Amino acid sequence: MLVPDPKVVRKLLTRYATLRIAQAERSTPPVTRELEDVSYTLCVMMATTDIGEAIARADTLLLAKGPQTGPEQETGTETEGESGLSLAV
Repeated sequence: MLVPDPKVVRKLLTRYATLRIAQAERSTPPVTRELEDVSYTLCVMMATTDIGEAIARADTLLLAKGPQTGPEQETGTETEGESGLSLAV
């Protein structure tokens, strides 16, 4: 089985969360369409048809790959996902 690139998965989860917030604040056709596209892409990458399951699998993948390396670690601040919380809502 192919394993998705964690960087791509993290970007998709971030975009998904951003679009969910935008849709909750003010739903517009372009936001709805992009949310559908991102949801579909996440589902395909995580080999599922349910967005909730796709998010859970993406979280598991990112946690299994370990923490990011970069400036966040050097300063001692937490990177996304290290708090044990879901990376997307």
